[in-house]
Amino acid sequence: MLMRTISILAFFVMLCSHVTAESRNNLTNAIAAVGANVVFMRHALAPGYGDPANFSLSDCKTQRNLDAKGRNQASDIGTAIKDSGFRFTQIFSSEWCRCKETTELMKLDQWRTFPGLNSFFQGYADRQNTLERLSLKLDALTEGVTLMVTHQVIINAVIGASVGSGEFVAYNTHTKRWKVFRLY
Repeated sequence: MLMRTISILAFFVMLCSHVTAESRNNLTNAIAAVGANVVFMRHALAPGYGDPANFSLSDCKTQRNLDAKGRNQASDIGTAIKDSGFRFTQIFSSEWCRCKETTELMKLDQWRTFPGLNSFFQGYADRQNTLERLSLKLDALTEGVTLMVTHQVIINAVIGASVGSGEFVAYNTHTKRWKVFRLY
């Protein structure tokens, strides 16, 4: 009986190790698959839809924010990125609190906010101005791979596809090829 229990336990440990290793490879495999120089990430889970009517960019209490599950998700994603050994050349975040908190909780390298990643979903940011800024930033990228933590509406505007909270898109700004992936 003890040997059977040990065998079953060993099987589950091996299974979990395989799944963890596979999710860590998703980042490098997706980047390689399209020759990506940018990885877009939709912020971690922030329940709800849009932002409250009293939205203020300078006050997180007036925004839709990460919940406990979203904070854990962001932390787990950061761990998976670090465990993969991959390092981004630059990291940018939308100025929205849910994106900044996602980026902060991942605990990767230094990062900074960039208004070209802000959500124009409800008109709190100007769509044309935001996408022009983003386009200029994407055109100016020179080497390595840049991580951009942003919103569904930005990712959809760039590649035309929807992604879930905490999902990624490896994107090649020259060929316009892209690949959606998850790390967990």
